Amino acid sequence: MALSLASASLALARPTPIRSNVVAKAKAVSNTDFCYGLPGAIAPAGEFDPAQLLDGLSKEEVYRYREAELTHGRVAMLASAGFLVQENFHPLFSGDNGPAIQQIPQLPPWLWFGMTLGIGLAESLRIQKGWANPYEGPARSQNEFTLKGDYYPGDLSFDPLGLSPSDPAEFRAMQEKELSHGRLAMFAAAGFLAQEAVTGTTWGSTDISFEKLVLGGYFTQEANELARDALTSEVIKGF
Repeated sequence: MALSLASASLALARPTPIRSNVVAKAKAVSNTDFCYGLPGAIAPAGEFDPAQLLDGLSKEEVYRYREAELTHGRVAMLASAGFLVQENFHPLFSGDNGPAIQQIPQLPPWLWFGMTLGIGLAESLRIQKGWANPYEGPARSQNEFTLKGDYYPGDLSFDPLGLSPSDPAEFRAMQEKELSHGRLAMFAAAGFLAQEAVTGTTWGSTDISFEKLVLGGYFTQEANELARDALTSEVIKGF
Protein backbone atom coordinates (compact mmCIF):
# COMPACT_ATOMS: atom_id res chain seq x y z
CA MET A 1 0.00 0.00 0.00
CA ALA A 2 2.97 2.31 0.53
CA LEU A 3 3.75 1.87 -3.17
CA SER A 4 0.15 2.74 -3.94
CA LEU A 5 0.38 5.99 -2.00
CA ALA A 6 3.69 6.86 -3.63
CA SER A 7 2.41 6.22 -7.14
CA ALA A 8 -0.76 8.19 -6.43
CA SER A 9 1.18 11.43 -6.65
CA LEU A 10 2.92 10.61 -9.89
CA ALA A 11 0.07 11.83 -12.08
CA LEU A 12 -0.15 15.08 -10.10
CA ALA A 13 2.88 16.91 -11.37
CA ARG A 14 4.33 20.41 -11.26
CA PRO A 15 3.51 22.55 -14.31
CA THR A 16 6.79 22.61 -16.25
CA PRO A 17 7.46 22.93 -20.00
CA ILE A 18 8.44 19.25 -20.21
CA ARG A 19 5.37 18.26 -18.24
CA SER A 20 3.15 20.33 -20.52
CA ASN A 21 4.59 18.55 -23.57
CA VAL A 22 3.89 15.16 -22.01
CA VAL A 23 0.26 16.03 -21.35
CA ALA A 24 -0.11 17.62 -24.80
CA LYS A 25 1.11 14.42 -26.45
CA ALA A 26 -1.30 12.39 -24.31
CA LYS A 27 -4.19 14.50 -25.57
CA ALA A 28 -3.20 14.23 -29.24
CA VAL A 29 -4.76 10.85 -29.97
CA SER A 30 -7.21 9.48 -32.47
CA ASN A 31 -10.88 9.25 -31.61
CA THR A 32 -10.74 5.59 -32.62
CA ASP A 33 -8.32 4.71 -29.80
CA PHE A 34 -9.75 2.90 -26.79
CA CYS A 35 -10.84 5.47 -24.20
CA TYR A 36 -9.55 8.14 -26.61
CA GLY A 37 -6.00 7.09 -25.85
CA LEU A 38 -6.18 7.35 -22.07
CA PRO A 39 -3.89 4.93 -20.20
CA GLY A 40 -5.43 2.02 -18.36
CA ALA A 41 -5.88 -0.73 -20.96
CA ILE A 42 -3.46 -2.92 -19.01
CA ALA A 43 -2.69 -6.60 -19.51
CA PRO A 44 -4.13 -9.12 -18.96
CA ALA A 45 -7.55 -7.42 -19.17
CA GLY A 46 -6.58 -5.09 -22.00
CA GLU A 47 -9.43 -3.06 -23.46
CA PHE A 48 -11.87 -4.22 -20.81
CA ASP A 49 -15.42 -2.92 -21.18
CA PRO A 50 -17.76 -5.95 -21.05
CA ALA A 51 -20.81 -3.81 -20.25
CA GLN A 52 -20.01 -1.52 -23.21
CA LEU A 53 -20.31 1.57 -21.04
CA LEU A 54 -18.07 3.52 -23.40
CA ASP A 55 -20.15 2.93 -26.52
CA GLY A 56 -21.27 6.19 -28.05
CA LEU A 57 -19.64 8.38 -25.41
CA SER A 58 -17.88 11.57 -26.38
CA LYS A 59 -14.30 12.32 -25.44
CA GLU A 60 -15.50 14.76 -22.78
CA GLU A 61 -17.68 12.10 -21.14
CA VAL A 62 -14.89 9.51 -21.17
CA TYR A 63 -12.53 12.04 -19.60
CA ARG A 64 -15.12 12.71 -16.90
CA TYR A 65 -15.37 8.98 -16.17
CA ARG A 66 -11.58 8.77 -15.88
CA GLU A 67 -11.52 11.76 -13.53
CA ALA A 68 -14.06 9.96 -11.32
CA GLU A 69 -12.05 6.71 -11.43
CA LEU A 70 -8.82 8.46 -10.47
CA THR A 71 -10.48 10.39 -7.65
CA HIS A 72 -12.10 7.27 -6.18
CA GLY A 73 -8.88 5.29 -6.62
CA ARG A 74 -6.78 7.87 -4.80
CA VAL A 75 -9.26 8.08 -1.93
CA ALA A 76 -9.41 4.27 -1.79
CA MET A 77 -5.61 4.02 -1.53
CA LEU A 78 -5.67 6.33 1.48
CA ALA A 79 -8.66 4.46 2.94
CA SER A 80 -6.95 1.09 2.56
CA ALA A 81 -3.82 2.40 4.25
CA GLY A 82 -6.06 3.86 6.98
CA PHE A 83 -7.65 0.48 7.65
CA LEU A 84 -4.21 -1.09 7.96
CA VAL A 85 -2.92 1.54 10.39
CA GLN A 86 -5.55 3.38 12.39
CA GLU A 87 -7.44 0.51 14.00
CA ASN A 88 -4.60 0.10 16.50
CA PHE A 89 -2.71 3.37 16.12
CA HIS A 90 -4.58 6.66 16.45
CA PRO A 91 -2.50 9.22 18.37
CA LEU A 92 -4.72 12.15 17.43
CA PHE A 93 -7.77 10.94 19.34
CA SER A 94 -8.67 8.51 22.12
CA GLY A 95 -11.12 6.27 20.31
CA ASP A 96 -11.29 2.66 21.40
CA ASN A 97 -9.61 0.01 19.32
CA GLY A 98 -11.89 -2.03 17.11
CA PRO A 99 -13.43 -1.97 13.66
CA ALA A 100 -12.86 1.32 11.89
CA ILE A 101 -16.53 1.64 10.97
CA GLN A 102 -17.36 1.62 14.69
CA GLN A 103 -14.75 4.24 15.51
CA ILE A 104 -16.32 6.96 13.38
CA PRO A 105 -18.99 7.97 15.96
CA GLN A 106 -16.28 8.12 18.64
CA LEU A 107 -14.31 10.88 16.93
CA PRO A 108 -14.15 14.16 18.88
CA PRO A 109 -15.91 17.23 17.40
CA TRP A 110 -12.64 19.06 16.74
CA LEU A 111 -11.42 16.21 14.55
CA TRP A 112 -14.68 16.20 12.60
CA PHE A 113 -14.26 19.93 12.03
CA GLY A 114 -10.66 19.50 10.89
CA MET A 115 -11.52 16.65 8.52
CA THR A 116 -14.47 18.53 7.06
CA LEU A 117 -12.36 21.64 6.54
CA GLY A 118 -9.50 19.69 4.96
CA ILE A 119 -11.76 17.71 2.63
CA GLY A 120 -13.62 20.88 1.66
CA LEU A 121 -10.41 22.72 0.80
CA ALA A 122 -9.04 19.79 -1.20
CA GLU A 123 -12.26 19.37 -3.17
CA SER A 124 -12.53 23.12 -3.76
CA LEU A 125 -9.03 23.21 -5.27
CA ARG A 126 -9.77 20.13 -7.41
CA ILE A 127 -13.00 21.63 -8.72
CA GLN A 128 -11.37 24.96 -9.53
CA LYS A 129 -8.56 23.18 -11.34
CA GLY A 130 -10.52 20.82 -13.53
CA TRP A 131 -14.21 21.61 -13.65
CA ALA A 132 -15.98 24.18 -15.80
CA ASN A 133 -17.94 26.98 -14.16
CA PRO A 134 -21.65 26.09 -14.51
CA TYR A 135 -22.57 29.79 -14.47
CA GLU A 136 -20.55 30.61 -17.57
CA GLY A 137 -22.42 30.75 -20.86
CA PRO A 138 -25.99 31.63 -21.81
CA ALA A 139 -27.56 28.57 -20.19
CA ARG A 140 -27.31 28.04 -16.44
CA SER A 141 -26.77 24.29 -16.66
CA GLN A 142 -24.78 23.94 -19.88
CA ASN A 143 -21.50 23.42 -18.00
CA GLU A 144 -22.73 21.32 -15.11
CA PHE A 145 -20.65 18.17 -14.58
CA THR A 146 -18.29 19.22 -17.36
CA LEU A 147 -14.50 19.27 -17.26
CA LYS A 148 -12.56 22.22 -18.58
CA GLY A 149 -11.49 21.85 -22.18
CA ASP A 150 -7.76 22.09 -21.42
CA TYR A 151 -7.89 19.81 -18.36
CA TYR A 152 -6.36 16.33 -18.45
CA PRO A 153 -7.99 13.82 -16.02
CA GLY A 154 -6.07 13.63 -12.76
CA ASP A 155 -3.59 16.39 -13.59
CA LEU A 156 -3.89 18.60 -10.50
CA SER A 157 -0.38 20.12 -10.89
CA PHE A 158 0.63 18.68 -7.52
CA ASP A 159 3.98 16.93 -7.25
CA PRO A 160 5.93 18.41 -4.32
CA LEU A 161 8.58 15.67 -4.47
CA GLY A 162 9.16 15.98 -8.22
CA LEU A 163 8.47 12.30 -8.87
CA SER A 164 6.78 12.71 -12.23
CA PRO A 165 9.04 11.55 -15.10
CA SER A 166 9.63 13.80 -18.10
CA ASP A 167 9.74 10.97 -20.64
CA PRO A 168 6.26 10.39 -22.14
CA ALA A 169 6.62 6.59 -22.09
CA GLU A 170 7.72 6.56 -18.46
CA PHE A 171 4.98 9.02 -17.54
CA ARG A 172 2.34 6.80 -19.14
CA ALA A 173 3.73 3.78 -17.29
CA MET A 174 3.43 5.68 -14.01
CA GLN A 175 -0.16 6.63 -14.87
CA GLU A 176 -0.97 2.96 -15.43
CA LYS A 177 0.65 2.04 -12.12
CA GLU A 178 -1.51 4.59 -10.36
CA LEU A 179 -4.63 3.23 -12.04
CA SER A 180 -3.71 -0.36 -11.16
CA HIS A 181 -3.12 0.49 -7.51
CA GLY A 182 -6.25 2.63 -7.35
CA ARG A 183 -8.44 -0.09 -8.84
CA LEU A 184 -7.03 -2.66 -6.43
CA ALA A 185 -7.48 -0.27 -3.51
CA MET A 186 -11.16 0.25 -4.34
CA PHE A 187 -11.73 -3.50 -4.03
CA ALA A 188 -9.57 -3.60 -0.89
CA ALA A 189 -11.45 -0.80 0.85
CA ALA A 190 -14.79 -2.39 -0.02
CA GLY A 191 -13.47 -5.71 1.30
CA PHE A 192 -12.37 -4.13 4.57
CA LEU A 193 -15.81 -2.57 5.05
CA ALA A 194 -17.66 -5.79 4.20
CA GLN A 195 -15.42 -7.93 6.43
CA GLU A 196 -15.84 -5.63 9.43
CA ALA A 197 -19.59 -5.31 8.93
CA VAL A 198 -20.05 -9.09 8.75
CA THR A 199 -17.59 -10.25 11.41
CA GLY A 200 -17.65 -7.27 13.77
CA THR A 201 -13.87 -7.59 14.19
CA THR A 202 -10.86 -5.81 12.75
CA TRP A 203 -8.90 -7.19 9.82
CA GLY A 204 -5.97 -7.94 12.12
CA SER A 205 -7.98 -9.97 14.63
CA THR A 206 -9.63 -12.12 11.98
CA ASP A 207 -7.91 -15.49 11.68
CA ILE A 208 -7.73 -15.94 7.93
CA SER A 209 -5.40 -18.54 6.45
CA PHE A 210 -5.33 -20.59 3.30
CA GLU A 211 -5.74 -23.81 5.27
CA LYS A 212 -8.74 -22.48 7.13
CA LEU A 213 -10.26 -21.10 3.95
CA VAL A 214 -9.92 -24.42 2.11
CA LEU A 215 -10.30 -26.93 4.95
CA GLY A 216 -12.29 -24.88 7.44
CA GLY A 217 -15.42 -26.99 7.05
CA TYR A 218 -13.47 -30.23 7.44
CA PHE A 219 -11.70 -29.05 10.60
CA THR A 220 -14.96 -27.84 12.10
CA GLN A 221 -16.65 -31.19 11.44
CA GLU A 222 -13.72 -33.12 12.93
CA ALA A 223 -13.70 -30.91 16.02
CA ASN A 224 -17.43 -31.43 16.52
CA GLU A 225 -17.05 -35.20 16.18
CA LEU A 226 -14.18 -35.27 18.69
CA ALA A 227 -16.19 -33.22 21.17
CA ARG A 228 -19.20 -35.51 20.71
CA ASP A 229 -17.07 -38.62 21.24
CA ALA A 230 -15.50 -37.13 24.37
CA LEU A 231 -18.90 -36.23 25.76
CA THR A 232 -20.23 -39.70 24.99
CA SER A 233 -17.27 -41.28 26.80
CA GLU A 234 -17.87 -39.13 29.85
CA VAL A 235 -21.53 -40.05 29.91
CA ILE A 236 -20.73 -43.78 29.64
CA LYS A 237 -18.18 -43.50 32.48
CA GLY A 238 -20.81 -41.84 34.65
CA PHE A 239 -22.97 -44.92 34.42
